[in-house]
Amino acid sequence: MKIVPSSARSVFTDLFRRYGPQFWWPANSAFEVMIGAVLTQNTAWRNVEKALANLKAHKALNLRALNALRDDTLASCLRPAGTYNVKLKRVRALCEWLVSQGGISRLHRRSTSELRSELLNINGVGPETADAILLYALQRPVFVIDAYTRRLAQRLGWASGKEPYDHLRSEFEYALSPDPQIFNEYHALIVVHGKQHCRSSPLCVGCCLAQNCDHNSALGRSQ
Repeated sequence: MKIVPSSARSVFTDLFRRYGPQFWWPANSAFEVMIGAVLTQNTAWRNVEKALANLKAHKALNLRALNALRDDTLASCLRPAGTYNVKLKRVRALCEWLVSQGGISRLHRRSTSELRSELLNINGVGPETADAILLYALQRPVFVIDAYTRRLAQRLGWASGKEPYDHLRSEFEYALSPDPQIFNEYHALIVVHGKQHCRSSPLCVGCCLAQNCDHNSALGRSQ
């Protein structure tokens, strides 16, 4: 299956008209985005916010200060995000990599493909986390594929649901202009739409994409 560019743009327009700008990622620095991208794995964002608030209380939302925290203190800060001992190791690994690179400012000199390859070699950083860091922290034109994006793509007939991560990411990137601002807004809109309408058990009433949705069409035929 292919994502037709005109269809992708039309869906973006419908979502933007319905929800407006989302102002993602909610953070005060690139470093905070990166830490949030690791912490949000397998947990709700409200839990991540609590963990980030703990780090802010310790004035530890910068690379040097976070690295100076003792493990027990850091673990206590991360506890609200769940599996905190696992995430502690992943946060440490990310920070070690940032130190090895000379800090975040030097990452802007590197190509997107190089950075993505290195991020994927960090303990606990998979494709979705790597792409969230690249898009939201470093403003690179990569499209983030998460469960909401897969579900929407399948229901719109853009995907079968079995595509590898990188294949679906490439489809979105091909269908859209390589603009990080568009990718940012589009992904954020998909998430808010997924929470409000395109759930695992969809709420089709009032959905701004109902006229294009294979699931809604099948539902209509069954009634």
